[in-house]
Amino acid sequence: MKRRAWKQWVAGIGAAGLLGACNSVPLHGNPVSSELRQAPADFFEVGWWTPLVEPTQWEYAPREFASPAVDPESGRVITLTRDGFVRSVAPGGKVEWAFKTGNRFNAGALVHEGIAYVPGGDGFLYALDVRKGELKWKYEAGESLATVPVLAGGRVLVASESDTVFAVERETGKWAWQYRRDPPSGFTIHGVSAPVVKDTTVYVGFADGYLVALDATGGTTKWEKSLAGGATEFLDVDTTPVVDDAGRVYAASYQGGLYALSADTGDVEWTTTVAGITSLLARGEVVFAAGEGRVDAYLGETGRMLWSHNLGERAGRTPVMARGLLLVPNQRALLFMDPKTGHSRLAWNPGEGISAAPTVQGSTAYVLSNNGYLYALRLHGGGG
Repeated sequence: MKRRAWKQWVAGIGAAGLLGACNSVPLHGNPVSSELRQAPADFFEVGWWTPLVEPTQWEYAPREFASPAVDPESGRVITLTRDGFVRSVAPGGKVEWAFKTGNRFNAGALVHEGIAYVPGGDGFLYALDVRKGELKWKYEAGESLATVPVLAGGRVLVASESDTVFAVERETGKWAWQYRRDPPSGFTIHGVSAPVVKDTTVYVGFADGYLVALDATGGTTKWEKSLAGGATEFLDVDTTPVVDDAGRVYAASYQGGLYALSADTGDVEWTTTVAGITSLLARGEVVFAAGEGRVDAYLGETGRMLWSHNLGERAGRTPVMARGLLLVPNQRALLFMDPKTGHSRLAWNPGEGISAAPTVQGSTAYVLSNNGYLYALRLHGGGG
């Protein structure tokens, strides 16, 4: 991307967003407090909120990692929480139904044509009717599932904590194929790369430091590439790969750094030595990378760093673009960042922090806080 083109891109983002003065809003405890109602109107207002999880005695530092999923037809929000329940929340905030599973969740659901595909921490992939919560089918993977499911033709793909990608038939839940890699002998990082489908290819990372391109039909390997960069421990490619319109796929090894590769061949186009990256977002010709203690922005064409924001001891999780701002959860709060400069404009903490990425539908961001409250934030400003 040329310098002028970069300036035009960020100018458009700036015009669309609301880049007010930097604010920090620590909102702890009961979300009906007056502090919550006084959330900064320049950025958002709380449309509604609802408690989902009953706190348990002696629970310390609760965490919710599953992003909400929204049914585009009905507006229902499907939430997966640490108590093992799947819930459907109506557009006004009322819980319509709940479905109990055998363990907590590590990732959110996929909603498609009225069916919620739920990756269970108990080793089952569930297909639930969004309207009534009735079970359509379930597939026993036998391994804790840890990624948001994706569709590849008539199949559902999901990855486990044990480095296995499962493909099952969308209509019946029957096994179609699976791909597994042996874990490395050294230390690894807790996290799992979700499969990403582009045309007939599935891209996914593994704990042994490899990014692999699979055929979506049968799960055979098209190419594989080590991103370890000579590291012997913490090789994990836990970032969910992103594919841009220029034919590049981006992924990062925890120790090996960020890579841009040809999506067709796996040939490396450029790489960085920045360690600790755990999640990525590509928007236009810019790649945003979040991880241990930082959020960065790079030019997708060359890998040149545009800016870096220091998070201190906090880890940036999956970034989301909304209304001209970059939304990044860092476990303690949800950061509203300027994508042009990386400056934090607002840190919003409704109590116990935010770990799961928000889900944006239109002008509403659905946020699941670590204490198990679901918020509908009405975002202000132009289109993101």
